[in-house]
Amino acid sequence: MPARLSATAPAPTSPGTAPDPSALVDRENLRRDVDAALRAHMAELADEVAGLGASATALTDEAGALLEGGKRLRAAFCYWSFRAHGGAADGPARTAAVRVGAALELFQAAALLHDDIIDSSDTRRGRPTAHRAFAARHTGSSWAGEAGRFGESVAILLGDLVLLAAQRELTAAVAVLPAPVAAATRDTFDRMQSEVVVGQYLDVLVQAEPWGADPAADEERARAVLRAKSASYSVAAPLALGAALAGAGPERVAAIRAAGLPLGEAFQLRDDVLGVFGDPGITGKPAGDDLREGKRTVLVARTLAGADDDRRALVLRALGDPDLGPDDVAALRQAIVATGALDAVEKLITDLAGQADAALDAARLAEPGRGVIADLARAAVDRAA
Repeated sequence: MPARLSATAPAPTSPGTAPDPSALVDRENLRRDVDAALRAHMAELADEVAGLGASATALTDEAGALLEGGKRLRAAFCYWSFRAHGGAADGPARTAAVRVGAALELFQAAALLHDDIIDSSDTRRGRPTAHRAFAARHTGSSWAGEAGRFGESVAILLGDLVLLAAQRELTAAVAVLPAPVAAATRDTFDRMQSEVVVGQYLDVLVQAEPWGADPAADEERARAVLRAKSASYSVAAPLALGAALAGAGPERVAAIRAAGLPLGEAFQLRDDVLGVFGDPGITGKPAGDDLREGKRTVLVARTLAGADDDRRALVLRALGDPDLGPDDVAALRQAIVATGALDAVEKLITDLAGQADAALDAARLAEPGRGVIADLARAAVDRAA
């Protein structure tokens, strides 16, 4: 069961009874091999970029720093689904599975670069976001024009460059596979990309639309966003990619994807809780950052649904205020806890994780993949970062 939070304890200090995600990702040398694939790809890209102009290497330097972070959970879900569907622990297909995991990490980095601009985020994984870093470079160099605009422009281009890198890594990964397996893997990856882009649009839309008049409708819109934007590429698509790489048929790919969707939703709901109650020293983002950004989440919708007039006014007034101080964040946290919203979202996370576990049982997965996927699922929803 996920670790519980309280108003006075903003974040769990340990992942409770969940398996250590780092240890899971390290099994069968997966992290080492994914990291090696990423470094090799970025080294080739850096050489290519340097040939176009020495000053352009700032792009690959920034991308490389971003890629050094991350839990590699998406790559792990892909690889262990590959193993659970009969994929071998060595050989060309295993190498392809590792490289598809690297492509997933590149795609995530591209999504984060663009997402940070949309959300006006200041930090990512404990360091300045790319658009802030390039804005600071502009200011420090006394260049012409507006620093913020420069930073956002460069980060957009960097996101595009990393997205292209994901495509190139995927293409290289599947080149050694039988044509039907390569085509199924490519189709799954392409579908994931479309879902994430549309999900991002829905997220931007829900931020602009009226909010607060109908909390039940607000919650459904928030869940639609996280299913499209996050659940697919966080869990469902990596699991489906692993099955496709192992040569599983459409029915088995659909079955593992069905397990991944509720798990991916639970994964994002945990992110939403950590975005309000997380420890900055663990999450790498300022405490209450999601409140300052005004994110329209299930947690906020549940708070509004259970709030009295005073708390409702507090939430609607403070949500999205970039100047919220520690006391303001604490007051909002208290409102979230007092309305029962935190407990309700924790229960929803638990229920979704249970649905995912039942679907995994029905998917007829082989060991050791089945056991590792189950452990990864627990680590994904019961974590502090």
